[in-house]
Formats: sequence, C-alpha cells, structure tokens
Amino acid sequence: MIEATNLTKVFRDRKGGDIRAVHGITFRCQPGQIYGLLGANGAGKTTALRLLATILQPTDGTARVAGFDIREQPEKVRASVGFLSTATALYGRLTPRETVEYFGRLNGLNGDKLRRRTEELFALLEINEFADRRCDKLSTGMKQKVSIARTLVHDPPVMIFDEPTLGLDVMAARTIVGFIRDCRSCGKTVIFSSHVMSEVQKLCDYIGIIHQGRLLAGGSLAELRQRTRQADLEEIFIQMVEAAP
Repeated sequence: MIEATNLTKVFRDRKGGDIRAVHGITFRCQPGQIYGLLGANGAGKTTALRLLATILQPTDGTARVAGFDIREQPEKVRASVGFLSTATALYGRLTPRETVEYFGRLNGLNGDKLRRRTEELFALLEINEFADRRCDKLSTGMKQKVSIARTLVHDPPVMIFDEPTLGLDVMAARTIVGFIRDCRSCGKTVIFSSHVMSEVQKLCDYIGIIHQGRLLAGGSLAELRQRTRQADLEEIFIQMVEAAP
C-alpha cells in the first residue's frame, strides 16, 4: 500500500523565497490498483513521486510505502519500490544483461537467483535478441524494455511510473501501458503520473487531480463524473482547475 499524509515539499528559490511544490497531499493506493496522478506540467507530480520513492525528503507530512515510513525507513522503502520514468538513464557502454544484473546485485540478488530472474524478464520482455548489445546502440523502445527489466528485477510490491510514455512512439508507449496493466494484474500497488487524459482514463482505478502542488480531488472516474456532472475526463480536469482557489 501507499498512504500519503499531508505530504509537503518546499524549495527555496535564489532570492530566499519559498516554492511550495507539493502542499499537504493526502491519498491512499491499495494493492492491485492503479492510482493516477493527473496534472499539467509543473503541477507537482514528479516531486510527489520522488518524495514517495525517498529521492527527496518531505518538508512536512510523511507517507508509508509497503508498510515503511519514508522518513524513518527510507532504505526499506527503496527496496520495496520500482521507479520508472521517461528518462531511461541507461549507461551506454553496458549491455542490457550487464545493466539488469548490476541493478539486481544492488537489490541483494546474486548467483542462480539473479540469473533465473534475468532470464525470466528477458523472455517476458523479448530482450534476448539484443541482450548483449551495448545500450547506446539500442532504439528508444529497446531502451525502455531494458529500463522495465531493471525496474522489476527485484520484484518490488510497489511500482511508481512518472510520465513513462512521454516522447515515445505509439508502439513503445503501448508496451509501457501493457506493462502497467500487468503490474496491477500481479497484485502490485501502482501509482502512475501523467498529463495525458486518455492514458489516465484507460488505466487508472482511482484518479487524483493535482494543481499547483495541491490535490484538488480524488476518486474513481465514475465518482469524479458524478461530482462535476461532466462525462469527459478533460472537462472534469478543466472544471476542477478553474474552480481552484
């Protein structure tokens, strides 16, 4: 489970002023569900997800991820989370096999267990045909498959996706969307951020609308439709944002 309570992050600008990137966010995501964080660029989505993944520390509030507090138990949180974003950030001189094995060892896997897990993921994601090619020679779609394998190698119970399809072609984006669905089917807790309405509407069991760091509303699509009397998610989003203080 992911359970955020009054999660807040304040940055200082160059003039010493406060920039409240995330302000008092509270929500819950259960195993076997996809929680969609929907907002425009700069709304605070990435900051919120980085707080949950312990990449950033909160200014106030906290969250529990897979039963561990992000403030008190960050190492256990990181061991329980797979984080996938648009930026693959693969080291070009390593092969997919070397990359996945490296991240497997970072997460405590080794020997036969790591080898079996790597083989399983490579078969599932159809990586074998380029498994020993350097990452800087791979296409964008191939790199994303390697990123998925790297993210999933330790079989984490919680998956966090930060705009994972941004800039991808149709086929690569389709692979990512299918993988997110598979995570839900396997009973993982999934949080997915996007500004693409169709992806959120297609994938998410629950939707949180975030604007200027605040969570304006949350619920299933049916609940949001009932609340706003709008059928289209884009219209729901615009109505919520325009009504925000």
